[in-house]
Amino acid sequence: MTWARIMAPLSGSEGDKAVLEAGATVAGAFGAQLSAVYTPADVADVMPWMGEGFMGGVQATALESLKQAAAVGETKARASVEALAFENKAFLALQTPVWANLSAESRLADVVVFNDEPGRGRGPLAEAFQEVLADEQRPVIIARPGLKIGGVVAVAWDGGKEASRAARQAVPLLQKASRVVILTAPRATTRALDPARLQAYYAARGVTAEFEMLPDSGEAAPMLLYAAQKAGADIMVAGAFGHPRLQEFIFGGTTRSLLAADSPSLFLSH
Repeated sequence: MTWARIMAPLSGSEGDKAVLEAGATVAGAFGAQLSAVYTPADVADVMPWMGEGFMGGVQATALESLKQAAAVGETKARASVEALAFENKAFLALQTPVWANLSAESRLADVVVFNDEPGRGRGPLAEAFQEVLADEQRPVIIARPGLKIGGVVAVAWDGGKEASRAARQAVPLLQKASRVVILTAPRATTRALDPARLQAYYAARGVTAEFEMLPDSGEAAPMLLYAAQKAGADIMVAGAFGHPRLQEFIFGGTTRSLLAADSPSLFLSH
């Protein structure tokens, strides 16, 4: 079990450089291809809001401005990819319908890499982040400064479906880790859970893991973040818990707290 294709959505902004470097870090560790995907705002999504006479006057000018902005962004994104000192890379600029094409590309990626901003619901790729993680249920890495493959990985475990999915999908990452720590907060869930079962699952896949039982009181996210920091974790593996898309930001309290933190980098699955 390994990763062969790492996808990095780009916005044509200054933030693309950091995302590409993080994607190259992940891809390089697995001998994988880095697929850089320029994801512009979709002009087709704007047209219905312009009314029946959208091709006249101000509306036509606005549409042309959007097309020009997308072209400029593509040029910048392509230049960032070309400047990246990583050989096994590819570039794709998505066309209308952007979200459908983004979904299709993410389905053939082992992991999708973002930086902090989309995970916090900010910036031009915020919707792309939700599309990939929540709608397509693809595993995502939130790359933060100092992202390292082969260091310490903490696994947040509560025995639930989301946490279990993340714990399974992260196995290639854990197989390269220098240390794996399973973190459980029994009082933060009503489920009966036994971290030794996950420990045995990992052992069968060549991963030696230890586990730590977190205190009985308090919210889960601060305890997880503190324990991960104490363990020197470079990455935390966690399930992303969602709420209905009608809300402004779809993810629940624990996930939002992890996304709002400055460290460690995150491996999320929904």
